[in-house]
Formats: sequence, C-alpha cells, structure tokens
Amino acid sequence: MDANLDRKTALKDVLPTAFGYVGIGLAFGIVGKASGLSVLELGLMSLIAYGGSAQFIMVSMMLAHSPILSIVLAAFLVNARMILMSFTTAPYFKADSLLKNIFVGSLLTDESFALAMNKLNVTKGQLSFAWFDTINWFAYFTWFFATIAGALLGNFITNPAKLGVDFALVAMFIGLLYLQLISDKSLAFNLQLSVIVLTLGLVFVGMIFIPTKFLVLVVTLITCLLGMVIKYVYF
Repeated sequence: MDANLDRKTALKDVLPTAFGYVGIGLAFGIVGKASGLSVLELGLMSLIAYGGSAQFIMVSMMLAHSPILSIVLAAFLVNARMILMSFTTAPYFKADSLLKNIFVGSLLTDESFALAMNKLNVTKGQLSFAWFDTINWFAYFTWFFATIAGALLGNFITNPAKLGVDFALVAMFIGLLYLQLISDKSLAFNLQLSVIVLTLGLVFVGMIFIPTKFLVLVVTLITCLLGMVIKYVYF
C-alpha cells in the first residue's frame, strides 16, 4: 500500500479484500436459495439492502414470518455501526459535495472502512473521494455477483447446513469481533473483553425469559447501558 489516492491505486489496494466479499456472498446466496428465495430476489436484496450480515438476518426472519417492522429494526441495529464509521470518515471529505459524501457513506463496509484507516497511515492522514469511491463500488459489485453465483450454486445444494455454509454469518461476526479487539486501541482490552462476557451471559439468561425476536434488541440496549457504567466507573 502506497500514498497514492487515485482510482488505479484503489483497485490495487482493494483487491485482497475480494476474497472476503466472495466467500460471504457465496454463502449468502446459497443459504438464501435454500430458504426459498429466487436468484432475482437475492440479487435485488444485495443491490438494494446491501447489508452483509443484516441480509442473513433478514432472510432468517422472513422464514420465521416475523413482522416487517421487526425485520427493519433488526437490520438497522445490526448495521448501526455504519453510522459511527461514517462519522469517522466524514471529516476527510469536507471539501467534497453532499452527493459525494452520500455515496461514500451509503456504500461503506467494514472492509472498506478498515482499508481506509490503514491507508491513513501512509498518506499522512489524507483520503480522496476517487480512492474511496472506487473501493466502495468494487465491494458493492463483488458482493452482488458473489450473491448471484451463490444463488445459482444453491440450485445444486439443497441442504447447506450439511456443508456448514449456514455458519458463515457466525464466522463473520467472530472475525469482526476479533478485529475489533485487536485494532481498537481507544478502549482498554479488559473493558472490551468484559463487555463481551457480559453480553454472552445476558444472552444465555435472556433466552430463558425473553422471546427470541426481542432478545437481540433487549440485550443490546442493556449491554450498552452497563458497558458505559463499567467504562466510567472502572476504566
């Protein structure tokens, strides 16, 4: 990775991340097809919703016949971290138009955000719209085509659970959690670990008393509150 911020350099920088998009995209296509969705429906979901992990949750909740409002809320909460990421990247595009900022924020992904944060280390704190825009559009279309390929492949895989494909979402979250622990130096490691243990404990207890469709929402709100208390009292 060098200090250039043009589109050609962006393609070179983003290429290694393609494997992540392809792997999860294929898994989503296969799982979605096995869930009864058509190739067209899955493709449109990846183009319109473009939510990554949220799309897995949307499919599972659709299968469970959850209310539309619950599906929308769950998708929002799962991808709410993108709001914070957008706030972090926004200052680097103050000189660009509102439309360009909307494009950057709307197509932002975990991978493109991480790539941008690494890029800052070699550009002396500079980012360009051309570079970031190329990164985002590459991710967008790679995810779309991987979804289509997975959906077509799903015609030959009637039970993805036998291959462990349905574990892709869990594996992705484990990976994201690990990256968060090792990369975020703004929070103490013991604090992050404490909140993770607290979350697991609340989920375990919550499964006994709280309906499944509300479990994630309730545990998220409680953990956020307790996490703030732990941070300011003990750290």
